[in-house]
Amino acid sequence: MTSRILTLSCPNTAGIVAEVAARVADNGGNITEAAQFDDQFSGTFFMRLRFDIAEEGLGAFTTAFAETAGRFGMEWRLKDAARPTRMLLMVSKFDHCLGDLLYRVKLGEMNADVVGIIGNHPEEVLHTSLHKGFDYHHLPVTKDTKAQQEAEVRRIVEETDAELVVLARYMQVLSDEMCQFLAGRCINIHHSFLPGFKGARPYDRAHERGVKMIGATSHYVTADLDEGPIIYQDVEAVSHADTPADLIGKGRDIERRVLARAVHLHLDQRVLVNGRKTVVFGK
Repeated sequence: MTSRILTLSCPNTAGIVAEVAARVADNGGNITEAAQFDDQFSGTFFMRLRFDIAEEGLGAFTTAFAETAGRFGMEWRLKDAARPTRMLLMVSKFDHCLGDLLYRVKLGEMNADVVGIIGNHPEEVLHTSLHKGFDYHHLPVTKDTKAQQEAEVRRIVEETDAELVVLARYMQVLSDEMCQFLAGRCINIHHSFLPGFKGARPYDRAHERGVKMIGATSHYVTADLDEGPIIYQDVEAVSHADTPADLIGKGRDIERRVLARAVHLHLDQRVLVNGRKTVVFGK
């Protein structure tokens, strides 16, 4: 038996769940996990299903389900649950998120295969040593060389067959063309509880406003800066006695855990984009 994860979305109508379950059962499959959501505002139905099925029944299931998907107008994806996702990481000078992700991958907590790391600074600026053993691509970027640098990034993405690109505190704004190229497969961590304090130096601006909580937001990258569909967020209490440096220190911990959680949810096929929002089947 092999385990598969099926995700789908379509206009909501009666009979979807029964039809999906029947296709699995008809081909000898056994459902081990199921979650669904009906967005009453958009009229869209979302579903995530994990099931075990014999290899010899997989082809018949795929053929039968394609017919079902066509009738219901579904967008769907079927993934081998055991196969690691090919993941490319991008970083600037701050490497706490990078180190955390690499540590989790090495521990086996994340079902991912790191196919490379891109940094716009030399790897000598990194404090972690966990990147050793992975291909590190130093691609410096300036305003004048941005187009050429992004072309090289695209080449690496294509050459490595990267399925997911993670901006692990990569402090460069991607061009609209790059955002389009990576649409749906690029996750960013923003050191602010979006939509508040977008852009640069959010902790300084949060300190100026005297906030009592700081947070971090992980989202899919779009051409609208820091406005992509949100995957996961978290916050931590602060006080009037905290300096901007204190906020930055506390923020590192939030950023690490928020990005790791978002990446984990994506790798486990638990995030479905719903317009400017997401449906997250958490676990």
